Amino acid sequence: MNSSTWEKLQYNELKEIVKTFCVSGLGKQLIDKLVPSSKLSVVKLRLNETTEARNILDTESHVPLLGISNIEYMMDKLEKGMVLDPSELIAIADFLRGCRKIKKFMLEKEFYAPKLSAYAYSMTEFQDIEDHIHFAIKGNRVDSGASKELKRIRKHIDMTEAKIEEQLQKFLKNSTNKEYIQEFFVSKKNDRFTIPIKAAYKNQVAGSIVEVSSKGSTVFIEPISVSKHNAELSSLKAEEVMEELQILAELSNRIFDQMHPITINIDLISQYDMIFAKAKFSKSFDGIEPKINDYGCIKLVQCRHPLLPSSAVPLNFEIGDAYRSLIITGPNAGGKTVVLKTIGLITLATMSGFHIAANPATEIAVFDQIFVDIGDNQSMENALSTFSSHMKNISEIMRQANHNTLLLFDEIGSGTEPNEGAALAIAILEEFYHMGCITVATTHYGEIKQFSELHSDFMNAAMEFNSETLEPQYKLIIGQSGESNALWISRKMNLKDQVLERAKRYMDHKDYRLDRLRDSKVMKPKVQEEVKEEFVEYGIGDKVRLLEQEDSAVIYKGRDSFNNVTVFYQGKYMEVHCKRVMLELRASELYPEGYDLNTIFVSYQERKFQHDMERGSKKALRQVQKELRKNRNRSDM
Repeated sequence: MNSSTWEKLQYNELKEIVKTFCVSGLGKQLIDKLVPSSKLSVVKLRLNETTEARNILDTESHVPLLGISNIEYMMDKLEKGMVLDPSELIAIADFLRGCRKIKKFMLEKEFYAPKLSAYAYSMTEFQDIEDHIHFAIKGNRVDSGASKELKRIRKHIDMTEAKIEEQLQKFLKNSTNKEYIQEFFVSKKNDRFTIPIKAAYKNQVAGSIVEVSSKGSTVFIEPISVSKHNAELSSLKAEEVMEELQILAELSNRIFDQMHPITINIDLISQYDMIFAKAKFSKSFDGIEPKINDYGCIKLVQCRHPLLPSSAVPLNFEIGDAYRSLIITGPNAGGKTVVLKTIGLITLATMSGFHIAANPATEIAVFDQIFVDIGDNQSMENALSTFSSHMKNISEIMRQANHNTLLLFDEIGSGTEPNEGAALAIAILEEFYHMGCITVATTHYGEIKQFSELHSDFMNAAMEFNSETLEPQYKLIIGQSGESNALWISRKMNLKDQVLERAKRYMDHKDYRLDRLRDSKVMKPKVQEEVKEEFVEYGIGDKVRLLEQEDSAVIYKGRDSFNNVTVFYQGKYMEVHCKRVMLELRASELYPEGYDLNTIFVSYQERKFQHDMERGSKKALRQVQKELRKNRNRSDM
């Protein structure tokens, strides 16, 4: 499978819809990595998983997957020797609790889902780790009861802070200090307790300046009376941090020691999340698990495209049993391309383990490869035409296809001369047929339809067309190619019956009417007045506009019997019909009276040479002699 096939069949868009049913990033990651499998056993397993999950959803109100988050980055931190913070430990505890709940839930569903239930046996419970984490951490903070030492440290911190508060309140109430104080409250700056003092009295208060206000009018001073207690508090805070870190490290180590089984739990939860997302997707449109095979037989019964609304016309289609190649004809915008995309996407969905919207009688083949040639492949970068790029794509497909390949071609052979295009398309279809491929192609070419009718392993199909309303019905009819819709439309537009009959006959026999109109009795001899067309008369040296070149030129020779004039343009003489030129200026307006107009068409070098010859220049004579010798040597050769 290649990315081009997935893109043109909108496979990734389908996966994005399924992803919305996941409850965690774990399931979404697996769906992102999911690709269709070409192995029948793998596809059977995937479909069976989705069906079992659907059975559970049909009998249960919910699956206990809520609250499970992606903890992979936390496990990566542990592998690097890092210590997890309280919030990360709580997330892991919640994840482990979720694993425990889903294991219990799945083991109870063995009757509905034996395969999915069996996966739960590989899941490990870590009740002790959960308990240790929830005992040590409360409210995303290491709890004081996590260790006796932490409890002792925090008790001393509370006592020290109380002593500081008491000393500062005494300072605030002392009338001696009233004049110095800016605001009568205790302010904590850089983990130190301070009093706001007016800047003018900063030297009157014994203590350390901890901070100055932005305007400089207030300084925050730690009075000397509490300096000792503040230093003691800083020491206790450092002890608190070290003790908390030790507790977090111990909990992190407990998790790290169980790295392997927890990783297995992550994989299993990811699988469950993805499988139940598939099941929820199936339930959203009442999907079914189709029958599958590996011998190329496809049978779609009342099947709908996964990305189209439920009001879309369902598709009935089959191939691979009575015939291995199907040629579809029909009007533009009649749904032929949608048929191809439906076949392709339904096959990819099934090979990915997705349920489909169809009748239970539907059967899907599992292929090694699926290739499509749909849409305008014109490449601006490589300067390839639409036809060239189609041929390039088909050439690459031909090199990679095998006997178990599904091919979907839209308007095969189009984009070039019809006879060549049809012949080439037939040769391509023949080649793929003899390679053993299953092929579905759409076309407008009658020759391809005729070939399909002659070949016993090819079948024609048509998109139904309402001849009364001139509207496509988006319904595929296998075994019928139908009358040309162009003739139907023309008849409805009241084109003459004799024209329609002749067109129909030409389609079959090519016996065209070749009689000349003047020999026909329908046309009576009639003397017609000869209408003479008047042209502007041009003279040598007139400046004219060349309409095709959108540029100016000079008249060298006037109009001849064929109404052509000769012009001098970009150093060359060229004949142009009078209708292709337009007068800009007459020669009389451009040159003075008596001016030799012939000099316009002679270069400076030629005029100089003629002048030199007239005055008997030796240099000009030598040049003539040199040219004569060259011509003589050429004739001798």
